[in-house]
Amino acid sequence: MSTQVHANLTREQVEQISADLDEPEWLTETRVEALEALDDLDMPDVIRTPGRDWTNLHALDFETLVDPLNAAQDKDRVSDEGIEVLEWSEALAEHGDLVREHFASVVDPEENYLTALSTALFSAGTVIYVPEGVDAEDVKIRTAMNSRSLFNYTLVVTEESSSVTILERQSTGEDVEGARYYSGIVEVVAGENSRVQYGALQNLDEETYNYTLKRGHAGTYATVDWIEGNIGSRLTKSSVETYLKGDSSETKTVGAFFGHDDQHIDIAARVWHQGEHTTADLVTRGVLDDEARSVYEGVQDVGTDAWDTSSYQRENTLMLSDESEADASPKLIINNHDTEASHSATVGQVDEQDLFYMTSRGVHPQVAKNMLVEGFFVPVLDEVDVDELRDDLEELVAERLRE
Repeated sequence: MSTQVHANLTREQVEQISADLDEPEWLTETRVEALEALDDLDMPDVIRTPGRDWTNLHALDFETLVDPLNAAQDKDRVSDEGIEVLEWSEALAEHGDLVREHFASVVDPEENYLTALSTALFSAGTVIYVPEGVDAEDVKIRTAMNSRSLFNYTLVVTEESSSVTILERQSTGEDVEGARYYSGIVEVVAGENSRVQYGALQNLDEETYNYTLKRGHAGTYATVDWIEGNIGSRLTKSSVETYLKGDSSETKTVGAFFGHDDQHIDIAARVWHQGEHTTADLVTRGVLDDEARSVYEGVQDVGTDAWDTSSYQRENTLMLSDESEADASPKLIINNHDTEASHSATVGQVDEQDLFYMTSRGVHPQVAKNMLVEGFFVPVLDEVDVDELRDDLEELVAERLRE
């Protein structure tokens, strides 16, 4: 049971947030129920070994970090022809039935303490609705956090035979000081034969504690792909997950992270194969320097009815410092025999032979090391189909190496 309940949170505050967004009664009640459930909910699951949690979420001081009525942000939304990219109030006014049908259909508000806290307090929301047969390639959501805490919610709904590519960025505003907390929940509902490609680049400043959960449901012949870049924040707890519910559905998760100083990065990539003939590919690469620490959990769960399944997982971490630390826990859960599945995880340092080869030919040692790090990311960056996101990741990696 959680002991982290924010003592100053009240029903009146939650109702005020809901009223400010002009929400219907059913949604206000959902928020209040999430608030009331906090006392009985645990923190999200973390990897544990005897006597140790690899990530300690209980240490976060939510009474200091959370300021529910003073959320502030700069948000820029870019839409594309034929679809709707709406702020929360607009979506409720124009597509109230759609929101009611799909809100909390993928992520249970009371799944854990942090999902309930986000459901009760989110004030920054976006709904992306893609009608049947529409293809959209240039949807962007940019969020600059300008307050002590910010709770963000995104709902993506694609109808039959449609597709959308979404690029989301999170950063911190220039005038924000002190420790902060950012929470982001993303629900994706991919209809039959539709495709969602969701790319996210998190570059919050290193005074920010960050919790994000992105989860999709893929219908028959649907595809839900994720691109996840984590560069910023002091502590990141990020999960990217897909339920392959429909037959012949697919998912790919491409992840990249780069930690330095004392950053702590806890990331998970998970897939549940539930339909027949489903395919998943999970690929993550990360680099650690200084005293940074990473925790990776990959899960491939193949259900009893998920016949003819292909599921692959690869995670590689490169350590630039003897003081950095990396842990990986890839898992296969196989419940039928008609499956092709594999997983791998490696942790290592810069290859001394490669470094020697380059320096012996006149390359400065630091330049050689940087080139090897940039080369390490290439297999993941080559998997990124969104040119703008790939270029941004390359630039942020280069900036980190110049620090």
